Amino acid sequence: MQLMMYLGNDLIEAVQLDDSNIPKPGYVGSFKRSLKEKYNDLIRQFSIPPEFLVINPNPIMPKGK
Repeated sequence: MQLMMYLGNDLIEAVQLDDSNIPKPGYVGSFKRSLKEKYNDLIRQFSIPPEFLVINPNPIMPKGK
């Protein structure tokens, strides 16, 4: 899984996540805080807050498809 940070329509960064840790409280939030700190100057230039998505870049396809 990946955590993707967007500002408007622009992908800023994608971070690889450990699938087994995603359900643990604070795991994804720690990455979000880190990205917000890293891109603080860029975030302040936009009038909208960043958006975050968790995606699976390599979904498992069912057999026969």
